[in-house]
Amino acid sequence: MANILDIRRRIRSVTNTRQITKAMKMVSAAKLRRAQERALAARPYAQMLTNVLKSLVSRAEIYDPETGEPRHPLLAQRPENNVFLIVVTGDKGLAGAFNTNILKAASRFLESKAGKNIEIETIGRKGRDFLKRRYPMGEPRAADAQAAAQTTIIGELVGALNKVDYAMASDMAERVIERYSKGEIDSVYLVYNEFKSVIAQRLVVEQVLPIGQIGEVQVLQAEEMGAKEKERAMEAAKGAGVGVRPVDTREIDTQAARFAAAPVDYIYEQAPGELFRSLLPKYVGIQIFHGLLESVAAEHAARMTAMDAATNNATDMIDSLTLVMNRARQAKITKEIIEIVSGAAAAQ
Repeated sequence: MANILDIRRRIRSVTNTRQITKAMKMVSAAKLRRAQERALAARPYAQMLTNVLKSLVSRAEIYDPETGEPRHPLLAQRPENNVFLIVVTGDKGLAGAFNTNILKAASRFLESKAGKNIEIETIGRKGRDFLKRRYPMGEPRAADAQAAAQTTIIGELVGALNKVDYAMASDMAERVIERYSKGEIDSVYLVYNEFKSVIAQRLVVEQVLPIGQIGEVQVLQAEEMGAKEKERAMEAAKGAGVGVRPVDTREIDTQAARFAAAPVDYIYEQAPGELFRSLLPKYVGIQIFHGLLESVAAEHAARMTAMDAATNNATDMIDSLTLVMNRARQAKITKEIIEIVSGAAAAQ
């Protein structure tokens, strides 16, 4: 049987670990609430921008009436030979299977696009480290470049998710829009963890370019949370005081949608076609910004759930070690009593 002193050391060590995991859980819960508020605060702008674009579509000729070709390059559909993939992961670990699941989804996507030229830009340290071990670094391809199909990493952003701002998403959107307009890439995809609430998350591979239909998210792959994952997340949320239901914004969305559906002939300062061409790049930027905000919230939710499970496991381990220590102490006391009784009996 283990030494009582060694068991006490182990109990002390696990107790200290439990204090750390409990503190990390509460920190993640606080960050999650702030991330939810930021994602919700950005929603009205995105919703109104979408509705303005829908309204402009009905008032501007975005397709040539003779050829049927789109008048804006972001609407152009062409054979998918050169693919651009944005992978959004976290910078830190201790978040359960959050980063692993995203990277698995990215790997499945890359397998589905085998035989094509794929350029990857990573956001987050975990995604960068994983993909760098599998694919070489490279330079952005030119529109007329002729080379064998390969997968390369052309960019990385580390630490950007600590403070997500629209300027960063807008810069990224401008870069991919410029390359798409020049014909250097034929499609743009975004892999991230979509977050609605603690128990309503899914891994998605979303097509950003070309734009199919305004306001409709084009999801290529999606993976929902399992029943056990939802149960663990719900228990962690209850213990941290985090709401498990998404905020009900149906009334706000309905009112905003009336702008696009209203049979009113709006007078725009610029021509509708010109305004549409100016706003469409902002629509791409807000899609990327939306993905970054939701990924941050999903990471904090995953870390909160993982730390709650670690805290519970530490509590179970402390209880088990305490029981072992009590048994060892009882056995030691019993042995000493037997020795005393035996010695007294021998002296008689």
